[in-house]
Amino acid sequence: MKKLMNDPANVVDEMIEGYVKAFPNYVQQLAENKRALVAVREESQKVGVLIGGGSGHEPAFMGYVGYGMADGVAVGNIFASPSPDPIVEVTKKIDNGQGVVYIYGNYAGDLMNFGMAAELADLEEDITVECVIVTDDVASAPKEEQHKRRGIAGEFFVTKAAGAASEKGYSIEEVVRVANKMNDVTRTMGVGLSPCSLPQTGQPSFELEADEMEIGLGHHGEPGIEKGKLQTADEVVDRLVDAILEDMPIESGNKVAVLVNGLGSTTNMELYILFRRVEQILTAKNIHIHRSFVGNYSTSLEMGGASISIAQLDDELMEVIDFAADCPMYVQR
Repeated sequence: MKKLMNDPANVVDEMIEGYVKAFPNYVQQLAENKRALVAVREESQKVGVLIGGGSGHEPAFMGYVGYGMADGVAVGNIFASPSPDPIVEVTKKIDNGQGVVYIYGNYAGDLMNFGMAAELADLEEDITVECVIVTDDVASAPKEEQHKRRGIAGEFFVTKAAGAASEKGYSIEEVVRVANKMNDVTRTMGVGLSPCSLPQTGQPSFELEADEMEIGLGHHGEPGIEKGKLQTADEVVDRLVDAILEDMPIESGNKVAVLVNGLGSTTNMELYILFRRVEQILTAKNIHIHRSFVGNYSTSLEMGGASISIAQLDDELMEVIDFAADCPMYVQR
C-alpha cells in the first residue's frame, strides 16, 4: 500500500515538523521535547486543557490545539500513546496556576502514560492535574460496563466541552464536570470497509473481503462485533443509529449534536449520504439536531469507513458545543 514518505522511521517527526511550519501562528514545538506542541496565544489565568494520543488520526489530535479547544498536545507514534515526557512538558508550559485537565481515550497505553505524567506533574512541579477519560464506543463493551469502552470520535465533543468551559473561566473542577458530562451523553458506532497500512510495514492492518464490511471496528483495527456483506448506506446508518439509541434512549423533543466522521479514505460524498439518513431517522423520532459536524475529524490513516457520534444536549452542553473555536484544522464561528 503506497505512501508518500521518506524514511518510515521518521514519519511522525517529519509530520510534526511540517505541521508546525505550516501553522506557525497557531502552534509551537517545545524545545524540551519535539513531540510536545502548545498553542501560540497570550497568557491567561485559565485552566489548561491537554489532549494527545497516537499519530495517524489526523486532524486529531494536533489539529485541535487553539482557542476554544486544547492548549497543548502530546504526540505519540502511529496508533501508540505518547510517552510521559512530552505530556509533562506540555503540562508545565500550559499551566497558569489553575491546573491542567488531560483528555484522552480509554486505552491501556494512554491510561498508563497520562496517569504517570499526572503523578510526575504533581510531585515534581506541584501542578494540579485532573483526567477525563473518553468512553464513547458503544461496540467495545456492553452498557453495564461503559467504563471499559474505547474512546473514539466522540473525543472531539469532549475536547470541545472542556475547551469552551476553560475559555469561559470555569474552575478545574467545573471543566472536569462539563467534560465528563459530555462524555456521559455521547455515543459512537462505526463501520469499517477497508484497512489502512502502517508506514513501517506497508501491510493491511486487518482483512476484509472486497464485498465485506465490519460493524464496530475500532480506530486501530480492533475487531468489531460483526462481519458481513456490504450493505447500502441507509442500511448501515440504520444499524449504527439503532445501536446508539438503544444504548442511550433519547426522548422526543430533545436536542442532539451529530458527528458523521470519516476514517481516512471515505469521500465527503459518502459522508453526506450517511448524514442524510441520520437526519431522516432523528427527525422521524422528533429528535432535533442542534448542530451537525460532517467530515474527517478522527481518522485511521487511510482506513475506509465512517463513524456516527450522537451527543444528547441540555442547555449547558448546547452552550459549549456552540462556543467559538479557532484551531489549525477546525474553525467554528
